[in-house]
Amino acid sequence: MPLAFRNVTADPDDPVETWPAEAVLTALERGGLSHWRRLASAMRADPWGPVARAVEEVIGVDPPYGTGPLMAEILQQARQEQDRRDREEVAAEIVHLVARSGLTRAEFASRIGTSASRLSTYLAGTVTPSAALLVRMRRLGHRPHLEAE
Repeated sequence: MPLAFRNVTADPDDPVETWPAEAVLTALERGGLSHWRRLASAMRADPWGPVARAVEEVIGVDPPYGTGPLMAEILQQARQEQDRRDREEVAAEIVHLVARSGLTRAEFASRIGTSASRLSTYLAGTVTPSAALLVRMRRLGHRPHLEAE
C-alpha cells in the first residue's frame, strides 16, 4: 500500500525538504525504506536544515517505533561528519592565511596573540579558534606585508 499523507498539502513524491513535520512523522511511522532513505539523504546533505530539524522534532516528541533510534543515529552521524568537514575547512583556511602572511608560524601566532603550539592545533584542525581569533588571523593573512617587520 503506497504512503499517503493526511491533513497536509504535501505529497509523498514531493521533495522531502517541502514536507511538514506531520508528513515526516507519517513517513517514519508508515513509510518504507525508500522514504527513510530520502529523509536520511536530506539529513546528510544538510544536518541542521529543515528536514533534519523536522526529524529531530518528530523523534523528540514521540519516537516512532523502530525508525526513531535509527534516524537519531543517522542525524548524529551526519552532524559529526559535518563538524569534521567544517574543522578541516577552517584548518585549511588558517594554513592559507599563515602562508599568505609571509610570517613564520611562531611570528604569526605571536601577532594574533596565541602560542605557536596552540596555532599548531588550529592548523591540524584538532581545535577551532574563536570567532575573534579567526578574524585576527584573516586580518593578518590578508594584510600586505611590504613594510619592514
